[in-house]
Amino acid sequence: MTFLKNTIVFLMIFLFCSFKKDNPITFTTTTIKAPFGTVKVTAPNFSKSPKLSIIDFGAEKGNQEKTTLAISKAITKANKLGGGTVVVPAGEWLTGKIHLKSNVNLHLEKGATLLFSGNPTDYLPAVHSTWEGMECYNYSPLIYAYQCKNVAITGEGEVKAQMDTWKIWFARPKPHMESIKRLYLQGISYTPVIQRQMVNDTAHLRPQFIQFNRCENVLLEGISIQNSPFWTIHPYLCKNVSIRKVNVYAHGHNNDGVDPEMSQNVLIENCVFDQGDDAIAIKSGRNPEGWRLKTPSKNIIIRNCLVKNGHQLVAIGSELSGGIENVWIQNCEVVDGAKLFHLLFIKTNERMGGYVDNIYVENVKSGKIDQGILGIETDVLYQWRNLVQTFEKRLTPIKNVFLDNVQATEVKFISRILGQKELPIENVQLKSVKATKVIDQPSIHENVTNIKSE
Repeated sequence: MTFLKNTIVFLMIFLFCSFKKDNPITFTTTTIKAPFGTVKVTAPNFSKSPKLSIIDFGAEKGNQEKTTLAISKAITKANKLGGGTVVVPAGEWLTGKIHLKSNVNLHLEKGATLLFSGNPTDYLPAVHSTWEGMECYNYSPLIYAYQCKNVAITGEGEVKAQMDTWKIWFARPKPHMESIKRLYLQGISYTPVIQRQMVNDTAHLRPQFIQFNRCENVLLEGISIQNSPFWTIHPYLCKNVSIRKVNVYAHGHNNDGVDPEMSQNVLIENCVFDQGDDAIAIKSGRNPEGWRLKTPSKNIIIRNCLVKNGHQLVAIGSELSGGIENVWIQNCEVVDGAKLFHLLFIKTNERMGGYVDNIYVENVKSGKIDQGILGIETDVLYQWRNLVQTFEKRLTPIKNVFLDNVQATEVKFISRILGQKELPIENVQLKSVKATKVIDQPSIHENVTNIKSE
């Protein structure tokens, strides 16, 4: 009996030590002391993981079919190993969709370019995705990770979208509008997502470039991104997201840089954005989608970022039905000459519900801004105003917005805050928020309580 016990103990120690020795993934945790409390963001580290070159799995330059298959095989192998780095060597590689798996790092070496097909059929079959805050089955994002843990895209290379077809789809003709109306009505009626099939000849719902959907421990570091069919980087229902040293250039329709949606513990730092839409747009679902999923976007840190163009440095909403809280924006800069509407723009409407709480902006500087430094509007409906009726009225409580040491050269206003009589905006504080030249008037405020400006 003693011999048997000793043998079992030995085997347990041996297995533990073997696992510990062979574990190809380690983790790093970044701790940030934010104004609203301590935020910890965990990221996977693949420095000790085996490296799998796509060439060894059959990738050929100029051959989209072989390269797409090789990347898929390498990802599967890395996943089966319990962790691995799929290496894209220098050169241009034509590819179709890429579906990541848990414990996989897609690494682009310096000089490497993944050039993604512009043919929509290369992004079929449809996958569980979203369109403007509503869940549906749509064309696969160009790079897609679904329910993954410990997943990364790293390196000094580039991912690039071919835009010929997507540019045509930028337009919103009547058939497209009818399709998104159908999707909206399906959301209102809580139609199961599997029944919300949006791939047809008229919807033309463009896919995101990179979507991490329901993932945990996500790292995006070092790469450059050029062009995008729709939102560029979309962490959706994720936990622990680190986006570092990423350079984004996308000037098409709806080309936000990063859209954290219903995601928590998110760190965006040392990135460069040159966008045709918002640089960063924080979201949490549209109407019943946010109410159904009940997952706020929370604990989001944005720091040391540079914006060359973008509608807003940071937008909050308009899809925010799940709530948005605890956002800290610090030490960011918008270059002089950038096309910019606001530095911070909080936008909602009577249909959204949700809430906004604890938004901090510190040490930000900008050149000329077309509108102003801070905008808060509660009647932003865009195309939805006339497309569908208000089925259920839910106002959005907005409170605790703090700006400190924020400067611009020329603006129409410092702050424009348009609340609603039924639910005024509460507790807005502006300290050392200045512009060299104000064209209209510094403050335009309606239905705001406890606003302070120093």
